[in-house]
Amino acid sequence: MFIIAHRTFFFWFTGIILVAAVGAIFAYGLPLGIDFTGGSLMELSYPSGRPALTAIQDQLTAAQIGTVSVRAVGTTDVSIRTRTLTPVEHDTVLSDLSKTASTTELSYTSVGPALGSQFANKALWAIFAVILVIVLYIAFAFRKVSKPVPGWGYGLTVIAMLAIDIIVPTGFYAAYAHFTGAEVDSLFIVALLSLLGYCVNDVIVIFDRIREHLARNERSGLKESFEDTIGKSISETMTRSINTALTVVLALLALIFLGAPTTRNFALVMLVGVAAGTFSSIARSAPLLIPIAKWFAK
Repeated sequence: MFIIAHRTFFFWFTGIILVAAVGAIFAYGLPLGIDFTGGSLMELSYPSGRPALTAIQDQLTAAQIGTVSVRAVGTTDVSIRTRTLTPVEHDTVLSDLSKTASTTELSYTSVGPALGSQFANKALWAIFAVILVIVLYIAFAFRKVSKPVPGWGYGLTVIAMLAIDIIVPTGFYAAYAHFTGAEVDSLFIVALLSLLGYCVNDVIVIFDRIREHLARNERSGLKESFEDTIGKSISETMTRSINTALTVVLALLALIFLGAPTTRNFALVMLVGVAAGTFSSIARSAPLLIPIAKWFAK
């Protein structure tokens, strides 16, 4: 099969994408939103026309609320991020901004620093917990598969693929946030957790087909190379994987272009992750079992 015969190319291509994603993360970083760092976030609309951002910045500086970040949203809205404001300070800011132009507050979110730090820790623990459960499940499901790769070998392969499937959209988001001003919020964590579930399901389908063929070959006494078994399993599941990914991509594209702005970043992360996960399940995960099997044979 083409993928098995050219697996070295796909491995190198994966390495290039992975290096680019890691480089973006280290070069640009991940700007944490108020969900993690704490603070107040206001979104205001200027129906009659938005003043210059510098003028808005000067008004907020006069309010003496510390460091303020003002960012344009669309043509009439602005996003204002500050330290955690008291109710009195919040009302004062709105009053000051309304003196020179008509304003409408679209949303207001305030998170304390302690709550933000606690949320960040819980988000990391949630990701690690999901990965641990996946490893245990796969090790149990493939416990009867002993040749040429033991059950836990499948589990480690899946984890390696999931790590790549998470790093790639994270690297994309780091670059995207650098150029657009987006921030890491709770929806970003939800997207990563959703991708973990989606990607592992895609990989498991192929691995389960490999397990079925190995069991069938053992019962019938059929002598078939491990490479042929993997190639046949990929061929039998490729159409299913691609069709599933296409249906998800269509839904995500609808969210990106027709959905609310609050879900756009979530849909973008999911879109990149689904594309990476589909490529991973077809071109990386199963072919990676071949060098692993050779290593165990030695």
